[in-house]
Amino acid sequence: MCGIAGVLDLKRNFGLDELRGIAARMSNSLIHRGPDDQGVWIEAPSGLALGHTRLSIIDTSPAGAQPMVSSCGRFVLSYNGEIYNAPELRAELEAVGRVFRGRSDTEVIVEGFAVWGVQQTVERLIGMFAFAAWDRSTHRLTLVRDRLGIKPLYFGRIHGCFSFASELKSLKMIPGWSGEIDRDALAAFLRYGYVPAPKSIYRGISKLGPGTLLECDEGGCLKHATYWSLSEVVERGQASPIEIPDAAAEEMLESLLSDAVRRRMVADVPLGMFLSGGIDSSTIAALMQANSARPIRTFSIGFREAGYDEAVHARQIASHLGTEHTELYVTSAEAQAVIPQLPRIYDEPFADSSQIPTYLVSEMTRRHVTVALSGDGGDEVFAGYNRYGQGLALAKAIRSLPKPLRQAMAGAMTTLSPGMWDYIFLVVPRGLRPRLAGDKIHKLASVLPEDPVGFYRRLTTQWSEAASLVEGAVDLDESRYARELWERFSDDASWMQYIDTLTYLPDDILTKVDRASMAVGLEVRVPLLDHRVVEFSWRLPQRFKMRDGVGKWLLRQIAYKHVPETLLKRPKMGFGVPIDQWLRGH
Repeated sequence: MCGIAGVLDLKRNFGLDELRGIAARMSNSLIHRGPDDQGVWIEAPSGLALGHTRLSIIDTSPAGAQPMVSSCGRFVLSYNGEIYNAPELRAELEAVGRVFRGRSDTEVIVEGFAVWGVQQTVERLIGMFAFAAWDRSTHRLTLVRDRLGIKPLYFGRIHGCFSFASELKSLKMIPGWSGEIDRDALAAFLRYGYVPAPKSIYRGISKLGPGTLLECDEGGCLKHATYWSLSEVVERGQASPIEIPDAAAEEMLESLLSDAVRRRMVADVPLGMFLSGGIDSSTIAALMQANSARPIRTFSIGFREAGYDEAVHARQIASHLGTEHTELYVTSAEAQAVIPQLPRIYDEPFADSSQIPTYLVSEMTRRHVTVALSGDGGDEVFAGYNRYGQGLALAKAIRSLPKPLRQAMAGAMTTLSPGMWDYIFLVVPRGLRPRLAGDKIHKLASVLPEDPVGFYRRLTTQWSEAASLVEGAVDLDESRYARELWERFSDDASWMQYIDTLTYLPDDILTKVDRASMAVGLEVRVPLLDHRVVEFSWRLPQRFKMRDGVGKWLLRQIAYKHVPETLLKRPKMGFGVPIDQWLRGH
């Protein structure tokens, strides 16, 4: 994994030395993403400067250094990511006469540009990536981001330059940076707990969308293109779902997942796995171990506070699979020590409290390995969130009641504080007691009067009238909640999955994992977000994802083949942290 940055000086304000200095400062700010090497490439007459910091994973020799120029000299690439089908693509390119200097996937991409063109090459890639490609023949710069938004890429105009970078902090190195706060983005942050794409917290700086190419010519004209569309994938899946027996579906998914995991186990550096003990990470760990001749390395994090410790479950899974397991129990003092680093790590407001343990588990893991696999994406791809099952079932039952009665019930439920509800639920046996019961009851009260669209909107909103809190702000376009969109789906859960995959997954979950892991120079790979797995999932009827109100049905069947069901059957926890106890303590 790496950090990329660069500028295209549209007004030719900067000379060779100035461009080199800008690119060097931009890449220096990203050294945590790529501590093994740095590189700069300049084409002064065109006003182009590319910077790169390298975390060496495949071919750690100088042959993999970036920015990299194609053997024909036409294309220059600054690239962040991993391509898992690089060996097959390399064989195709060698068959048509391309000669390779090393073994890196970077070289496969840049040589692919010369043979197939940029977009046609990107469409062939299996992997996670964000890159900038300069065509020295047409003098065009192309930015590309992977299909699901695993790797980040920001862009915008700064002081006459079209600029881009893996992280916002790099853009601050450009002369003329002002950093004006985007008030609409700030209001959106207060609503969602993250700044939703395409916005960033700074006016004029945007996030490149997943599955998107952005081309900029020498005059600064921009042209967007979509090479992969989740909307189209969903439409195709809904129009022609595959009707197959359960056993055939299990076999197909396990084969796909095994291939996705096996491809992500290729590295020239030590490799491990984040293991929480849940369905997603346990499935990936089991498939990793099945593809390894020796015990894989697994890592988990735990809390001493009651109701938050998943480490014990992870330990049991690791013991069953026979992995070499390492765990860390986090104290409030260790969590508090992370907090001053968060602005540097995330660059813009980000309110997912699990960023703290994600950073700590990444830091611990990095002491032992350079690459880790993760189970992220399972909830979105296979309908794992509680709101898809129990929440929708409850909402359906509630909507059968008259609206005045629902409003009265909501009022009654909020007469007690969340803390009082937690106290009442102490009478429920621990194994059946929902975590954060009081918070969930208050959230349920807020959605009682709503229809399905309003129900989901409330569940995913931190503050419903956020724009009123920021002077001069207006609510961003909330087309994600359009009823016309909802009506295109055969069921409410599928619609929620689609919206979450399009928004919450890249803007919250994947942002959290990328920044926390890259802050310590750890590459995290996510097999469940292999685009082939995502496309297969959307071709499956919803019964393969949800049965009897329980999500991830098909994924669970794969997990149960490798791990006893008794070790995995328990209420879903998520990556929660005891923030209430921390705040009331130190």
